[in-house]
Amino acid sequence: MEKSSAMKRDWIATARTLSEALPYLQRYDGATVVIKMGGHAMGDDTAMAAFARDIVLMKQCNLHPIIVHGGGPQIGEMLKRLAIRSEFVNGLRVTDEATVEVVEMVLSGRINKRIVQAINAQGGKAVGLSGKDANLVICEKAMKTVKDPDSNIESVLDLGLVGEPVEMHPEVLRTFIESDFIPVIAPVGAGRNGETFNVNGDTMAGAIAGGMKAERLLLLTDVSGVKNAEGEVITQLTRADVETLTREGVIRGGMIPKTETAMKAIDSGVGAVVILDGRAPHACLLELFTEHGAGSLIRP
Repeated sequence: MEKSSAMKRDWIATARTLSEALPYLQRYDGATVVIKMGGHAMGDDTAMAAFARDIVLMKQCNLHPIIVHGGGPQIGEMLKRLAIRSEFVNGLRVTDEATVEVVEMVLSGRINKRIVQAINAQGGKAVGLSGKDANLVICEKAMKTVKDPDSNIESVLDLGLVGEPVEMHPEVLRTFIESDFIPVIAPVGAGRNGETFNVNGDTMAGAIAGGMKAERLLLLTDVSGVKNAEGEVITQLTRADVETLTREGVIRGGMIPKTETAMKAIDSGVGAVVILDGRAPHACLLELFTEHGAGSLIRP
C-alpha cells in the first residue's frame, strides 16, 4: 500500500511538471535551437542516450534542434594511434595536411555517426552533415594573434588549416528541419579554393546559429556557467556585463572564447545564448522548458 501511494505521488509530480512546461512549449513552438554538444554529453553511452532522448523530445514538441559537436580528445587519440605528431603553438594545435585528414575522418565519421545513431535509436530522424555539405559553411584561414608579455608586441600565429567561418549557406538545414529531420553537424568547413578546414566546435555552432537566426544557442560545457568574482554562477548577463567581467579578469581562460562566440552569435541575430552545464541531467530540457535554467543566459 505504501509503495502504491509513493508511485501515485511520483505520477502526480510528473503530471505537474508536464503541465508547468506548457508556457515554455508554447513559447518555443516552431523555434530553431542550435546545441553545441561536447564534454560529458559525448562521454559514455548512457550520457549519449540521455542526450539523444532529450533531443528527440524537443523535436516532438515542435522545436527544431540542430546539433553541432566537437571531438578534440578523440582527434588526439586517433593521431596518437596513427603515430602522427601534432605541433602546438601557445597551446593551440597546428592542423597540417596530415592532421586535417584525421580531423575530418574522426569528426565527420566516427563521432558524427555515433550521435546520429543515438538519436535514431530514440525514435528520431537524424542526418549527419559537415560544413562542407552544400557549402553550408565557407571558411578562411583563421589568424590568431598573441602578445608578448614583456615587449607587448603582437605576433600572428600560423595554425595551418584551422578555419574561421566567413560565409553561410543554411538552405540545406532549413530543408531538413522542415522535413522532420534533425541535422547533426561536424565542425569541418570548406575553403574557397577546395581546402578542408578544422573549425572550433563553439565557433561553428555560433556561425550556424547566426545563419539560421536561431531563437537560442546552447553551449554545453563541463562547467556550471559564467561565474562572478565570488565563484557563483551568474544566471543572466548582457553584453555590457560580459565586457566588464572580461576587462576585470573575472571571465578568463577557456570561458573567454565561449562568451566571444555568444556575443558574435547575438550580433548575427540569435535571440540569446546559454552557456550551460552539460553534466546536469536533462540540461537542455531544464533550460528550455522550466523556470530554473541550467546555466548562464547572455542577452543583447
